[in-house]
Formats: sequence, C-alpha cells, structure tokens
Amino acid sequence: MNLNEIQDLIKFVAKQKVTEVEIEKKDFKITIKSEKEEIHVAHVAPAPVQVAAPAAVAQAPAAPAAPAETAPAKEDTSNYITVKSPMIGTFYRSANPESDAFVNVGDSIKPGDVLCIVEAMKLFNEIESEVSGKIVKVLVDDASPIEFDQPLFLVEP
Repeated sequence: MNLNEIQDLIKFVAKQKVTEVEIEKKDFKITIKSEKEEIHVAHVAPAPVQVAAPAAVAQAPAAPAAPAETAPAKEDTSNYITVKSPMIGTFYRSANPESDAFVNVGDSIKPGDVLCIVEAMKLFNEIESEVSGKIVKVLVDDASPIEFDQPLFLVEP
C-alpha cells in the first residue's frame, strides 16, 4: 500500500465509524482501530456545561455581555477559509521541537506551502496549503490529537 491508500483507508474508517479494520497482504499488514468511548465522552461533556451556563447567567446578569462579544467574531470567520485536517493523528506546527513553526499568524501562504505535520500511525504527513492567503488563526495546539475534518487554520483569502 502506498501512503495515499493508507490515508484513504484512515478517512474511510473515520467516516464510517468502524471500530477496527485489518488488511494483510504478503509482506504488509495494517490494523486501524478507533475507540467509540471517546465519541461518547464528547457527547456527554457538553450537557453539564449547558446546564451550568444558564445558572451562571441567572446569578450574574453581566455574563451575557461576553457571549455577545464572541458572536461577531463567529460572523467574521465566515469570510475566512478553514483549512481542515485530512486525517486523524497528532498535529505538529514544526518539523521538530527545535525548529520554527511552518506558519504563524500573519504569514502569507500559497498553494503547496507546508502548513503543519500530522502524525498518523507513525508516519509524518506534511499538510500542504490548497489556497493562498494570510494565516489569521491557528485553531489547534501543537502536539494535540486531531480528528478527520477538524479545522486547523483560518486563512484570509
């Protein structure tokens, strides 16, 4: 299997929510496992936060001012292009801890520029830009786990 076939397989597993896929050829064996528990935890966590938020609003009327300020920021992001992860893995902003980040906020990019690295199954995949513009925001912390199709960068075209 080549790298593109492996990446396609990872994407398929993520989309289909399959728990385990194993492929074995003459001199090659690959196993991809996903844990459903992580998905359940993600769905359980927002409910208590939403319940706690109205209680905080009832106690402190000044609290709604903060959400009102964040609402325009979300509207402003509609003008930006969102660069999303093509695979599941670990997000790295630089080639190694001693190196500078591939891109920083304010940097101009063009198609083909390396934006980050995603480590998947001990393979380091350079993620290249498909658009040109200026990096407005980095949405993921360095060395963080990421999901397929997760937003990584906001780019002003």
